[in-house]
Amino acid sequence: MLRDPLFLTAAAAALAVAAILVFGIGTFARGGEFNRRNANRIMRWRLLAQFVAVALIVAFAWIRRG
Repeated sequence: MLRDPLFLTAAAAALAVAAILVFGIGTFARGGEFNRRNANRIMRWRLLAQFVAVALIVAFAWIRRG
C-alpha cells in the first residue's frame, strides 16, 4: 500500500488539510487584522483541500476494493 501512488497522493492531501487547519486555528487564536482579512479565505482553502482529500480516499477505496 505504501507503494501505491494514489494512496500516497491521498495521504499527502490529508496532511495538507491538517496543515491548513492548524494554520487557520493559529491565525484565529492570534486574532488581529490578518485574521479579519483572511479567515474566510483560509476556511475556503481548507474546504477545497478537504473535498479533494475525501475524493482521493474514496477513489483509492473504490479502486482497491476488488
